[in-house]
Amino acid sequence: MTILLHQYDSSPFSEKVRVCLGIKQLAWTAVDQPVIMPKPDLLALTGAYRRIPVMQIGADIYCDSVLIVPELERRYPTPSLFPAGNPGLDQALAQWTDRSFFQAAVGVIFGGLGDKVDPAFRADREKLSGAPFNPEAMAAAVPYMAAQLRSHAALISEQLADGRAFVAGDRPGLADANAFYNLWFVRSFHAPAAEAFLDLPFLSPWYDRVVAIGHGDRRIGSREDALETARTSTPAPVSVDPADRAMAGKDVTVSATDYGRDPVAGRLVGSSPHHWSIAREDDRVGSVVVHLPRLGFALTTTS
Repeated sequence: MTILLHQYDSSPFSEKVRVCLGIKQLAWTAVDQPVIMPKPDLLALTGAYRRIPVMQIGADIYCDSVLIVPELERRYPTPSLFPAGNPGLDQALAQWTDRSFFQAAVGVIFGGLGDKVDPAFRADREKLSGAPFNPEAMAAAVPYMAAQLRSHAALISEQLADGRAFVAGDRPGLADANAFYNLWFVRSFHAPAAEAFLDLPFLSPWYDRVVAIGHGDRRIGSREDALETARTSTPAPVSVDPADRAMAGKDVTVSATDYGRDPVAGRLVGSSPHHWSIAREDDRVGSVVVHLPRLGFALTTTS
């Protein structure tokens, strides 16, 4: 079935997934969602999850790049996103790149932009994070954040110092997508901040090699068509991890533990050590299954 990626072009986590789609040279359809709320078409699919990206395949909805990547690998194993045979380690890298590395990138971008940030965007991100969006405080923190960004980027440079073409060796993989997208975010949306890392050896040639991978065969789709696809499809069969059998079929909520904590409610119908699968109904799309990662998310039983 067609891969539908609910995204927007400036989303750094969408860029991570787009690079993975490029590595696999997959055909996929971009379904652009608003950058800020409201997102009624997305929430019809997810229930409450508002973060981007979300991958849809039929009536199966995969939330968060941490879960989207292994699902792509499961469905389309060749070429692998783990060319050096390190799937656990390469996926664990996201706990670095999606957190401290990402926060450094955010700090230098928005601290540098200051009061040029759209007030509507600021208000939306305050609701998303549950914390004030304070341009003055961000501006004051730029020197610290720039130093952090340089240190993160230097780790990539050191990994490439033996002359390898990509982070894990001669072939690109998830490790490159993880390492790349924060630098792409900075270079794309606040170029002066890239001075923090542009002089590091080995980094720029590698960056250009990742850019050259492209994003696969990208097509354009509509939100209306995505909803129709869900409405006319049936979720794929799933199984419950033995450790979760006592909760199978129960009403639950799953929510992120860092930001964007709106809970997704439904019945637990599937799980593994890495994810939960929640069945839910919606007037606009019918029966769907929403898949959410365990890392960074919490499940609560409500029945």
